[in-house]
Amino acid sequence: MPSYSSMMPAALLLITVAAPAWAQSDPGAAANVRQSDQYEQALRSNPGFRAQRMKQECGPINDPELHQQCVASFGGDGSPPSARKRQQ
Repeated sequence: MPSYSSMMPAALLLITVAAPAWAQSDPGAAANVRQSDQYEQALRSNPGFRAQRMKQECGPINDPELHQQCVASFGGDGSPPSARKRQQ
């Protein structure tokens, strides 16, 4: 009877190597990137939108340290977060 545990590392390597190629050909992935870019642009350019998202996402957090981390992820003091550079 063959040992399937010896095939696991090879299968994992194949999936790891092939996954980026699958993601690049997925139209849903491209749409997700566009939507993410639009969201980031709205956070940078629209203070009202940024404040609304901060309230929605950070407001329910009761732990002071976690709440501060959440607020900081939006630019901390309400200023827009810096633009993230995508690796391509």
